[in-house]
Amino acid sequence: MYTVLKEKIYDFFDAVSKNQKLYLPSDVKEDSANFVKYENGVKLSSALKTVCSAKDFFFPKTECLVKYVKEGKSFKVEDPRSEVEDFVIFGVRACDASSFGVIDNVYLKQEPVDSYYKNRRDHSTVIVLACNNPERTCFCSSYKIDASLSFKPSGADIACWESGGKYFFEEVTEKGKKLLESISVFETSGAGESTDETSDEKEVLKIKEEIKEKINALPFANLDFSKIEKTPMLDLFNLKIWDKVSESCLGCGTCTYVCPTCMCFDVRDFDNGKNIEQVRCWDSCMYSDFTQMAAANPRTSQKERSRQRFMHKLKYYPDVYNGMYACVGCGRCVESCPVNMNIVKVIKMIQEDADL
Repeated sequence: MYTVLKEKIYDFFDAVSKNQKLYLPSDVKEDSANFVKYENGVKLSSALKTVCSAKDFFFPKTECLVKYVKEGKSFKVEDPRSEVEDFVIFGVRACDASSFGVIDNVYLKQEPVDSYYKNRRDHSTVIVLACNNPERTCFCSSYKIDASLSFKPSGADIACWESGGKYFFEEVTEKGKKLLESISVFETSGAGESTDETSDEKEVLKIKEEIKEKINALPFANLDFSKIEKTPMLDLFNLKIWDKVSESCLGCGTCTYVCPTCMCFDVRDFDNGKNIEQVRCWDSCMYSDFTQMAAANPRTSQKERSRQRFMHKLKYYPDVYNGMYACVGCGRCVESCPVNMNIVKVIKMIQEDADL
């Protein structure tokens, strides 16, 4: 285990950023944090969550896929891809780190592999920070995600805890180990000793238990998925609750844009007069034109679009990927929906449905 005093955490940031780009959560306005590139003057935010998840580093909102450069009466095709420089993300929470696995299943574990996404994933080092003060909107524990990092966190290269005036770091992958060994501001603790006898290890165990207690006290800590899991897909699809779910939905797409696991996109062509760029940009299943085709639109109502979103998160995706839900319980949709309709309410409505 590696430790650094809390007041010297910026020495750690300086050391990391000497060799590669470092991104960390910083307050961009009052009560609002996002990941920003670390440089002199950037301060680490105390906020639990960033507005946008760390997904943006691997699956950006917009990116150019290919360029067609005009040369007289012909076009030359240019590949805008280049090898991404190594970078480090500090302060990713366990829920967001788990979301990487949801997207990896689609973009890395199927053919063809998404080379744009893979390029960024391969060059990243992710430092996951335990959640000392989880919020009432958090429900990651319902998906068996451990915010205390008592077990090696999914999607992490390094696990980190903050307690007792110190930051504690522990490698999860070889990539994480390599980074920690390259930083001189650390002092290793417990070298040559049984780790459970060191004061640093005891401090980490203490904060882990405190986090678990706080998590278990949250209102959505243990959501019941039993009916969702045992009910056939078509029976869920035809439930009457979808009329109720969609009544207030504005179709604004906010839930999809803050979600760390949503991965739908559109591809558009832009002509700037000199060349044509084919650009991939985020899209949302909550938009009325998401399924618009030349001949027709198979989802013409907000009911159909709302049902698609929640069925994908809770049924379609888990059925394909061995029970893994396409939700990590970060709570962003709970906090962001302007009409207070979210996945927690849908889960409860299904469980309370008398027809099941």
